[in-house]
Amino acid sequence: MSEITITIDGKEVQTQEGEYILNAARANDIFIPAICYLTRCSPTLACRICLVEADGKQVYACNAKAKDGMQITTSTETIEAEKRAIMEVYDVNHPLECGVCDQSGECELQNYTLEIGVDAQTYAIKDTFKPVQHWGLINYDPALCIMCERCTTICKDMIGDSALSTKPRGGDAIDETFKESMPKDAYAMWNKLNKSLIQPNAGDTLDCTDCGECTAVCPVGALVSADFQYTSNAWELSQVPATCSHCSAGCQIQYDVKHTSIDNPEPKIYRVKNEWNYVSLCGAGRYGYDFQNEVEGKDEAAFAKAVEAFEKADTISFNSQITNEEALILQKLKETRGYKLINEEARRFAEFMKSYSTISGTSIYKTPLKEVNKANFVISVGSAIKTDNPNARFAMNNSMIMNKGAGLYFHPVADPVIDDMGKNILSVNHAPMQEEAVMYLILDLFAKKEALPAELAAYLASFHSMKTVTVSETIKEKVVEIVKETKVNEETGEEEEVEVEKSKMVPKKVEKEVEVDENRLLEIVNVPAKFDESMEKLLKKKDTFALMVGPDFYSHPNASNLARLVALVEKYTDFSVTMIPEKGNTLGVAMICDLDTEAGSYTVGYNVKGDFTLSAQGNGDLDMPAMNQQEGTLTSIQLRVNPTNAALEYKGYELNDIANALGLSSKLTVDYTAKLGEIAGFKSENFDDLPNYYTNKGEEMRGYELEIGEVRTDGDESVAAFDEAAAMREAMVYLANPTLQFNDFTNKSHQLKEEAGLYVSSDYAAANELSDGDKVLVETTKGSMELNVKIDTKIGGNIPFVPSFDSNLNSEALFSGYRFSNATIKKV
Repeated sequence: MSEITITIDGKEVQTQEGEYILNAARANDIFIPAICYLTRCSPTLACRICLVEADGKQVYACNAKAKDGMQITTSTETIEAEKRAIMEVYDVNHPLECGVCDQSGECELQNYTLEIGVDAQTYAIKDTFKPVQHWGLINYDPALCIMCERCTTICKDMIGDSALSTKPRGGDAIDETFKESMPKDAYAMWNKLNKSLIQPNAGDTLDCTDCGECTAVCPVGALVSADFQYTSNAWELSQVPATCSHCSAGCQIQYDVKHTSIDNPEPKIYRVKNEWNYVSLCGAGRYGYDFQNEVEGKDEAAFAKAVEAFEKADTISFNSQITNEEALILQKLKETRGYKLINEEARRFAEFMKSYSTISGTSIYKTPLKEVNKANFVISVGSAIKTDNPNARFAMNNSMIMNKGAGLYFHPVADPVIDDMGKNILSVNHAPMQEEAVMYLILDLFAKKEALPAELAAYLASFHSMKTVTVSETIKEKVVEIVKETKVNEETGEEEEVEVEKSKMVPKKVEKEVEVDENRLLEIVNVPAKFDESMEKLLKKKDTFALMVGPDFYSHPNASNLARLVALVEKYTDFSVTMIPEKGNTLGVAMICDLDTEAGSYTVGYNVKGDFTLSAQGNGDLDMPAMNQQEGTLTSIQLRVNPTNAALEYKGYELNDIANALGLSSKLTVDYTAKLGEIAGFKSENFDDLPNYYTNKGEEMRGYELEIGEVRTDGDESVAAFDEAAAMREAMVYLANPTLQFNDFTNKSHQLKEEAGLYVSSDYAAANELSDGDKVLVETTKGSMELNVKIDTKIGGNIPFVPSFDSNLNSEALFSGYRFSNATIKKV
């Protein structure tokens, strides 16, 4: 799209050709009221309050596209009359319960009623009884609903659940006399409002992935968190800007905090909000916020033992639920005291990026996740994206809807959530240990063959052969018939029968033998029938390609080869590449810390078990602050270093205190923020100088972007052949989590808490005569454990999940690093 100039209320502004007028106005700080429109979604024209005049014609700013030289006026006498009538209609029968409504104080209905100056009511209609509905984590009050359709739009266009729709309200018809007396847009909007309500597509229950985004976008108090409802007024809450640490998305969040009760002045988190115009939040980020570690004060005796343990230790083992600053402290302790640093998921990721760099020439991957939203053909490989990184799923879905996109989802585990995203996504459930075959197939389908290294091109060609097949086709065949017709003899004038030849084209089915190209990679990868035909349809008019690579690749026995294949796809196809770090700050830890493969004889564990354990869970030898009690930065999949702030006070010791006792010297942990500039890719920025907001244009002004360095390559682009015989075919389990669970911290949250078990699909349960709660013994070559069966409707196929969100389960002990393991599962 080219840049154009338009004029809004006399102000010249630059925008992109084809951009909606409303977005162009917002990007240039020009106010146009709008209730129904969501920036990243399709217009619904539900509220009609964004009326403007464009080149003398009245249009809706959310739906009308900018053209070069366009003259726009946001306010005329007619427009103002329409807007006032629309707001009056919105206020008809709206319950006057602002004093207790959860949205009061930040309600858009209140704001626009005041903005437009509605001080009297012209319209009336008899109301109907609409009882409150309870949908698990969410309550819906249809009496408060203004049918803006934001909830249905965000669920379809952004999240991909499509769990909500409209249903008849059952109210009286509007008096026909209003049609003549009121503005036409207000009348049309009132008709819609009076006829419809929101309903779950599954009936009385909300069958979705429980992201809660519908409550975030609701402009009134119709959709609210069941846990938050009636617990606080909006104006009582203090807002603490932060970054979600549960997965690698690094989503912007805001902790809403106030005192616990009249009798207890200690601060408490009441809810989490997000800037929904620019970023969507999963349910773990929204509901999994109360994982703080509450301690009474500093335990000096435990601290002394911790320092003694560090003096004795030769190894520090930790996970990626730490800040960049803490990672730098650990690295400096390694440099000054010689500790081994053990973090397996970060080490694997670092090694993967290192192998990728040998061909890509960059230190890390180059494309942030937000670019996936802009693509119109997306491939996901090596990740159960629904749970590994929900925002990766949101990005893929958003590209399907908003860009009329399409995509491929390669993964051994069938996923009904992905399949339900629409007909333009094709799922391919290949066997585990065939990920390399998938990458070769992608190269075969999309690479510029003439540019490929000769050895690679020859290897891809070896999978192709010509074979003769018999095909049926319908042809048109000319058939001549002799028919008798009655004609009048011109000489005698009498009728007589004569024979006449007539021809017609008749369809005829014939068979013929043709030679076709047979690609054995398709069979190896287990693509669905008629794959070629499907791909032809999916690729039609597609010109922007994105590949997402996930954690299955990093722990793969042939991870290095996979990394090189990923780099080759990026180099020789039109795909950009985004990698999904496995856990919260895996990318940051992988860049900052020099990680080791084997532990020594005595280990201090930080949020993992060790001979001496530091724990933000409160179950170790010395307490540490949880992420919602810390200042610092996190490195996200978006290739950004984002600041996070402490929502709650922490009264105990921090890692920085131990580091100072061991010879380092910093007053605060965030003093290390500027020192991150010593690490390639980071900048020397003071923590208090880091921004944390989005502009009206949608620009992310959170922290800073990583600087992606160039690395020397040796010109070697060789890759190894894959082993087709290595495919795992027998019964197996997969190391992954159910929706909304990521780690011990989400598990600690009171809204998300659930018992870990063996998560199986409904089909698997039926085939193996299992019911919810049945106990089974899971045995692999690495170990065994008894688990309760959990039937999960959000997974499909015959590969169960063993979760890792509860470290007490020690589920990793069943696996050899790779996320799939052959297993015997027996009912106890």
